Amino acid sequence: MKGYVQVYTGNGKGKTTASIGLAVRASGAGLSVFIIQFMKQGMYSEIHALKKLDNIFVEQYGAGQFVKGKPSDAERAMCRQGYERLCQIIEAGKHDLVIADEANMACFCGLLPEKDLLHLIDIKPDHIELVVTGRGAPASVMDRADLVTEMTEVKHYYQQGVVARVGIEK
Repeated sequence: MKGYVQVYTGNGKGKTTASIGLAVRASGAGLSVFIIQFMKQGMYSEIHALKKLDNIFVEQYGAGQFVKGKPSDAERAMCRQGYERLCQIIEAGKHDLVIADEANMACFCGLLPEKDLLHLIDIKPDHIELVVTGRGAPASVMDRADLVTEMTEVKHYYQQGVVARVGIEK
């Protein structure tokens, strides 16, 4: 089966959720899935669920907080470690679906150079489906992708003071 490059971006809710849904679908079909989450750390509800599936593997490379202003050296180092691990996973070719969650945002925040995202596409073997999520996808990445979905926020209850809820947003 040929693998393609998918990008989920935009200011609307649902980019990670869409990629997790794809991971579950792939798992149900017997495919092997590897997810690297940039800029995230902690036991989000989806991590609890995914750990129950034998053919989905998740690693996190983040400080567990939003990058504010200039990224710290520690945040940069974690991102670099995640990127190098992602390259190893893609080059090994053992997984059918590889998800680089929040990689676009890591690029947008200055943690990951745009050329590194393009490199992931360059090294992707033909059989791997690569999904790159996060706001602010670089135009060059969207141009190279086979599928781009932009989540658009029309209305959001955050604007009414609703905080992230366990099992829904986190």
